[in-house]
Amino acid sequence: MKRHHAINYVEFPARDLEATKKFFAEAFGWVFVDYGPEYVAFSGQGIDGGFYLADLAAAPASGSALIVLYSDNLSATLAGVEAAAGRIVRPIFSFPGGRRFHFTEPSGNELAVWSDLP
Repeated sequence: MKRHHAINYVEFPARDLEATKKFFAEAFGWVFVDYGPEYVAFSGQGIDGGFYLADLAAAPASGSALIVLYSDNLSATLAGVEAAAGRIVRPIFSFPGGRRFHFTEPSGNELAVWSDLP
């Protein structure tokens, strides 16, 4: 549902669209629609978005926003990220309100996953 002035879409750079698609499909069950050789889109993940072919990566250390996913089972999600060839860049840690970890996917974009469940 579109809401006036609400964040509606997010786009990430991707060095390797196929590896990125494979990772998110395996780790999180995302489904993609291809729009030519340089763009893929996803939907139904809390916000819709896409990946565009570029020799860049989104990382908070270089000023990018951090996208944070939610999990009902943080340990199982971490195992799924690792099994899908993600790289854990910050292991599970506690913060006020929950726990989270950070990872990079095959194109180098850094995201995080959090949970408020023990």
